[in-house]
Amino acid sequence: MDEPTGAELLGTVARYLRETLLPKLPPEAVFHTRVAANAVDLVRRQLELGAGLETEELARLRALLGREGSLDELNRALSERISAGELGERTPGLMEHLWATTLAKMAVDQPAYASYRRELELRQGEGAEPSGG
Repeated sequence: MDEPTGAELLGTVARYLRETLLPKLPPEAVFHTRVAANAVDLVRRQLELGAGLETEELARLRALLGREGSLDELNRALSERISAGELGERTPGLMEHLWATTLAKMAVDQPAYASYRRELELRQGEGAEPSGG
């Protein structure tokens, strides 16, 4: 039998904090335990989704900018070109890239956020593939 992944272990810790420990804690410890469980879940989602989402973002940036580079380099170049007015909302692919990147970050940081969920539902209804949601 395979060992559990780091993400699976973190999921187990978060469930333990919420389902077993939290109901037994005094009120003054509940908030901090929820914060800890949320932090564990955030790291779990980073492990599960992060590399794939970064790969997708890098591919979009390379296509949009027509050049190679690291994720940081290409994001910096994108920001500079937007700031200089070279790229804007009418640039083919730019707005979709920005939305996809935002939704990917939300998938890791705040997947239960109501506006994020609505946008995913809207995009799925339009046939667009959400990134990492």
